[in-house]
Amino acid sequence: MTWQTGHARSSPGSAGPDRLHVTDMASPVHLTFLGGLGEIGRNCAALEVEGRIVVLDCGQLFPDDLPGVDAVLPDFTWLVERADRIEACVITHAHEDHIGGLPYLLPTLAAEGASMPIYGSPFTLGMVRGKLKGEKLPVPDLVELGDHARLPIGPFDCEFLPVTHSTPSGLMTIFDTPQGRILHSSDFKLDPTPVDGRITDLPRLRELAASDGIRLLLADSTNAGAAGSSTSETTIGPVLREVFEAHEGRRIIVGAFSSHVHRIQQVADAAAATGRTLVVMGPSMVRNVTLARELGLLRISDRMLAADTEIDDLDPARTCVVCTGSQGEPRAALKRLADGSHRFLTVGDRDTVVFSSHPIPGNEAAISRLHNALARRGVQLVHSGQLGVHTTGHGKADELLALHDAADPELFIPVHGEYAHLVAHHDLALGRGMVAERIMRCTDGDRVSLTDDGLVRSGRVSDKYVMVDESGRRVSEDLVEERRTMAGEGFVLVRVVVDGRKGRLVGTPIVESRGWVEPAERQDWHGEVAGAVADAVGSAVGDGQRDPKELTRLARRATGRLVSRRTGRRPALVPTVEVR
Repeated sequence: MTWQTGHARSSPGSAGPDRLHVTDMASPVHLTFLGGLGEIGRNCAALEVEGRIVVLDCGQLFPDDLPGVDAVLPDFTWLVERADRIEACVITHAHEDHIGGLPYLLPTLAAEGASMPIYGSPFTLGMVRGKLKGEKLPVPDLVELGDHARLPIGPFDCEFLPVTHSTPSGLMTIFDTPQGRILHSSDFKLDPTPVDGRITDLPRLRELAASDGIRLLLADSTNAGAAGSSTSETTIGPVLREVFEAHEGRRIIVGAFSSHVHRIQQVADAAAATGRTLVVMGPSMVRNVTLARELGLLRISDRMLAADTEIDDLDPARTCVVCTGSQGEPRAALKRLADGSHRFLTVGDRDTVVFSSHPIPGNEAAISRLHNALARRGVQLVHSGQLGVHTTGHGKADELLALHDAADPELFIPVHGEYAHLVAHHDLALGRGMVAERIMRCTDGDRVSLTDDGLVRSGRVSDKYVMVDESGRRVSEDLVEERRTMAGEGFVLVRVVVDGRKGRLVGTPIVESRGWVEPAERQDWHGEVAGAVADAVGSAVGDGQRDPKELTRLARRATGRLVSRRTGRRPALVPTVEVR
């Protein structure tokens, strides 16, 4: 079906718009969801027409209970296999769950002889540029998008609308396709009084809905289960001012996301109003503040700024530090302050730390440990559980309904959120009057086709977690499981040497262990394990067995049986048998 200007619109509860005159069958649009549907993170999708692909966001997930893992990525295999078909990547905004995968995908594409220009707002591209340079990676072509920009990208005509979020210059994207308009909301909220005055452009959506209409809506689901509307970001400033005044005579340290420029602006305003010098601490915070000031997004005078290297020369009572680490990140500034390892600053009972953020799901335990560590140093804590020092950047239920009302889509797929968030958004659309057949709930790995007849499922791609460590090396699920076992149950190492010619063991098996039994009891248990292994392996060797793999299997079984039967534990077993 070819979509024509001025066709009749349906009510939300109807079976859809009136059927239009069909000139010919339009090419289907294929959507492949590589991440972000069923979790907060790894946001990445691909839109495809006639084999040409545009990637939408390329994010990472921050690991939870994955020892030795620093980032979790989408499985990019599907994209890499089609590297020569990728036209570009559109980045909606500068959060890590939307840009964090680029340092991994771009080199992989380059190895296939492919490149991928990146489209985004100036601030978003500045963040991407800094991230890639920090990783010493080549920077691809970067194409700046202004608010209300309209241009072709690959097989699509695109329009970009401003949205309010917790980082500057987020963009909603409208893809004009052979199957009608596809609207991706980006992460957004409806803030009537944003710090920068940049309001989510619902009026333009209403114009589009009234003309050619919105065929398919893809919309942020993060706060779909939260009733009402979010609080305006500008309400945070007065609260911060009150905190600063209430803690007069004390040094104030504010933990915030380095990309939350609007929050940093309000911290700076509160510092200026109370006569404090602002110290920007942490590499990412310094980099992002510098970028935002260069772009005119952050208004902080040079005279009130100081470097962290100068902090010893400042009056603590007239100082405000803004830094990273509010989520308990192990290498961030707040963590270093808590464990006393920061190079330039030691905190104590004359310091107040303000956590200007909510815990990201999965980070609660790390944040609690951080709170306790700071409290042990005598620090006074202020956080969002006590005062309104944070507000969400994601719209709640009423704001999502307002988006639906403005766009009035024919079809809907909830995106960006844990599975419960997707379900809640699905239910919101039903409550608004959209029929269930016009809503499709997808998860990571789903491939969906938008056709003349609507949405149809068209297959699956890999949705597995791709885990990497700090150096960028892949970490397998088996390795993670071994680490979990060793952390929870310890390990037992057994080394056996066999004289193959004489058909006997060389000495007694050597046993070492950690985390399995109490250190004081360790030697006695080691003796029992050595005896059990010697009996099992020695008997097999006496019967003519010389295969190291089979003897290792017997050593493992003998160790495991004794360990499990006698202690009820299941440590990692590391047997080795050498046949000489």
